[in-house]
Formats: sequence, structure tokens, C-alpha cells
Amino acid sequence: MIRSMTAFASGERVTEWGTLGCELRSVNHRFLELGLRLPDELRALEPALRERVAARVSRGKLDLALRLRAPEGASALQLNPSRLRELGDLAIDLQARFPGLHTDFTQLLAFPGVLQAQAADPAALHAAALELLEAVLDEFLAAREREGGKLAAVISERVDGIAAIAADVRALMPAIRSGQRTKLETRLADLAQNNGIGFEPGRVEQELVLWLQKLDVDEELDRLDSHVAEARRVLKLREAVGRRLDFLLQEFNREANTLGSKSVDARSSAAAVELKVLIDQVREQIQNIE
Repeated sequence: MIRSMTAFASGERVTEWGTLGCELRSVNHRFLELGLRLPDELRALEPALRERVAARVSRGKLDLALRLRAPEGASALQLNPSRLRELGDLAIDLQARFPGLHTDFTQLLAFPGVLQAQAADPAALHAAALELLEAVLDEFLAAREREGGKLAAVISERVDGIAAIAADVRALMPAIRSGQRTKLETRLADLAQNNGIGFEPGRVEQELVLWLQKLDVDEELDRLDSHVAEARRVLKLREAVGRRLDFLLQEFNREANTLGSKSVDARSSAAAVELKVLIDQVREQIQNIE
């Protein structure tokens, strides 16, 4: 299934430490580029996150954001009673020795170790974050495939148009060759009649055949048919095919250019132009494919 490089997915998971949230979005890019936004509790998870994404996504500029929101109504800070008791006992002892000493309660709270952030189990929190990422990746890839299906339909339509034009040109070639032969023979006859110049029939026939061979486009049309068959095959593959299609489009364009350069008839010239229009339209769509 063809995948687009543009997609968005998000998800949440409630844990005992709060609500984990994950968002993943991407746009077109030649390679895989991943930007991360992580809370402090998940900083250590960055290598694993990159590995998980790279295992399932091959191209695109991705932004992955994870967040951890504390439970509603829950305090993010906890009091350390033993530490506070130690400081209180010390304050009482000092006041006995120094009667003028005044101890401010808020100063005790500011003392290191009195107030502590609610601790989370790092291993369990990381496991929950990775599970959430996998679920979001599933949704993300499904979105890419849905959009990719639309792109594949558009590309297939254009490829069918290329095949039809190639078939039309192939059907026209006998008439074009015959017309060119007749035109050249008429000119030679006029030249001989008006200037009294004689031409050896065998030599004329030989030169005529060589000239018509230079105008022959059967090889280009055969290669176009081969490229069309390959494009249809690639569009059915269940893997990243963007680069392969991009290379194939270069081959399409080469044959269209050669067809136009060899053209001596308005109909084949118009066909070459139409080919290039369709090829450019396919190229625009391929830029969005993984």
C-alpha cells in the first residue's frame, strides 16, 4: 500500500502518575528526520523513541511530542515528615541556646528535602510511554495509507493516460512514415524536374530508409510501455516506493524528450507535450509519497 508522507495522529493514556499524551505529525522530506519534545521524566527515553519510529517509518520530517499531565486534584509535591521533624528538633534546640533566634515555617519548607515531587516509577512510566507511542504509530501509519491510497489512484490514472498516448503514437507512426516518404519523394521529383538533376533510384531509396530510421520511435515507445508496466507493479508493493517512483519518472521524462526531438508531425509533437504534462503531474504526487 502506497503511503503518503503527510499525516497526523494523537493519543492519551491515563497512568497512576498522570495522563500521558502523544502527538505525531509529518510532512514531506527526502529522508527521515525526527524532532522530539519530551518532559523531563521521559528524557532518558529518547533513543528508544527514535528506534521505534525509525523501525516503522522510512521518510518524512516528523515531530513527536510527549507530555505528562498530573492527575486533577492531586498535589505534585509531597511533604517529607521525617526531614521536617529533624529540622523542627534542631530549631527547638537552637532556640534554647539562642533565645532571640526566630525560625520561619516557610524557611523550613524551602530547606532541601522537605518538599519532594511525587516520584514516578521510571521503568513503568517509560513502558507506558512506549505502549502509547506504538498505538499512535498504528493510527499514524493508517492515516498515511489512507492518504497514500488517494495518491495511488491519481498516479494510476496519469500512468494510464501515458500508456494511452504511447498507444496512439504507435498507431500513428505508419501513417507518419508514409506521409514523410511521400513528401520527400515529391520534393525530389520536383527538384529533378525543375533543375534537370537525375537521381539514382537505389541511392535515393537507401538515403530515404536511413532518414526514416532516424525518425523511428518504436524503441522509445517500447521503453514507455515497459516503464508503465513497472509503475503499475510498484504501486502495488507494500513498502516505501517514493524513491523508486521518482527514479522511474526520470526514465519516463527521458523517453518523452526523445519522442519530442524526433517528431516531424504535429500530432506526435502534441503527444510528446501531453506526455510531459502527465509526467509532471505524476512527479508532483510522488513528492508526497514515502
